[in-house]
Amino acid sequence: MKLKSIFTNSFGILFSRVTGLGRDVIMASALGASIYTDMFFIAFKLPNLFRRIFAEGAFTQAFMPSFVASKHKGVFATAIFLRFILFIFAMSLTVTLFPEIITKLLAWGWSSETIATTAPFTAINFWYLDFIFMVTFMATLLQYREHFATTAMSTSLLNISMISVMLIYMNHEPKVIVYALSFGVVFGGILQVITHLIALKHFKMHKILIGGWKYRAKKDVKEEEKSFTKLFIPSVWGNSAPQISSFLDTFLASFLITGSVSYLFYANRVFQLPLGIIAIATATALFPSISKALNRGDEKDAYSNLARAFWLLAFLLGASVMGGIILAEPIVWVLFERGAFTQAQTLETVKVLSMYMIGLMPYGFAKLFSMFLYASHRHSKAAKIASIALVINILASLLLMKPLGAMGLALAGSIGGWVLFILTIKEVGFERFIEIIKSKKSLLFFIVMIFLAIAFFYLNQFILTFIRV
Repeated sequence: MKLKSIFTNSFGILFSRVTGLGRDVIMASALGASIYTDMFFIAFKLPNLFRRIFAEGAFTQAFMPSFVASKHKGVFATAIFLRFILFIFAMSLTVTLFPEIITKLLAWGWSSETIATTAPFTAINFWYLDFIFMVTFMATLLQYREHFATTAMSTSLLNISMISVMLIYMNHEPKVIVYALSFGVVFGGILQVITHLIALKHFKMHKILIGGWKYRAKKDVKEEEKSFTKLFIPSVWGNSAPQISSFLDTFLASFLITGSVSYLFYANRVFQLPLGIIAIATATALFPSISKALNRGDEKDAYSNLARAFWLLAFLLGASVMGGIILAEPIVWVLFERGAFTQAQTLETVKVLSMYMIGLMPYGFAKLFSMFLYASHRHSKAAKIASIALVINILASLLLMKPLGAMGLALAGSIGGWVLFILTIKEVGFERFIEIIKSKKSLLFFIVMIFLAIAFFYLNQFILTFIRV
């Protein structure tokens, strides 16, 4: 396990979140909370959803183990790339030819006039998916070489592109701004492709693809392609479960008191920050090492990497949980309480955030250990576990939403996270997990957490004396 790779990923995700926040602030200034803002979000919804499900998770988790095991890496990689890019191109062409039908499916309650206005934006934005797939494909090849910096930093190029076009067209009419934003999305995707092409050439990985194209008719990779397909389909479902859960939370919150959807949204934004820059960054950096170790039959090295990553996550996520719960009010106050966002809304968001933070460590650990399942080709098991956790999450949401409101939905999500973690550990092996935690680091962990809890408590008291004067 290379700490440099983890911190590179963490910094890249953090920088992307910061530029994303800047993008949102400028967009609010340029368009406000208007129908044109809604139009853009609807137009960008579909490619963004596909990006999250297919590109950022399912493809990499299925492709990496298959690529590591492949005897004809260039031919295999080229065959998979051609299959996906042709399919995605056909999808993009369909959306371009029938944008109003697709837009109607995304915004069923809108009028025909609004649908007609939004349709061109939908057609433009969808082409981003073509470019982001190319980026994901090349990023996975670079991950094989354990190079993460390019992908980590390039994620902010989309935000920078959108910020740039908004600054240029800030004073134009809203419709022009949305057009500019849509083309900014596509241009951001092109920039990401260019940076990855440069990195691919630098690491001489382009030679694999050139050779693969030259010998693409080789029939020996047919079985490898079939194996990849068997892995990819359950990966899609496994990565869809969190998106479905998030959608259902928003849907159920719409039946609660006014503001519940917003409380969930703002609290989840805070929750996702440590999950992204710590857990996801670590799991992404660890995945190639574990895949290679398991492919060569070296389970000892794979578990050794897993154990070191576990303790890194334990201390960092543990500190985040302590800070997120004890310092919840100051955090929400600093980030959101201004203008129309009142003190009462801050306190409601704090309650929801505290419930989310209960699930931070199990979600983070589940993300880490699930990488072991994907690396060992147990994609179907990972998908089954995600399904069970999703069902438990939904049942808990229905039971808790009435007595606890938005807090109940957040707590249900955390319960689902614990179920996901326990079932993932069971599949990886409880005995392996016990070996990891039977360490002197366990005592150190509890001592550090007690110290942090005391320190955060007094820090919270000190800050609140200034906030609520």
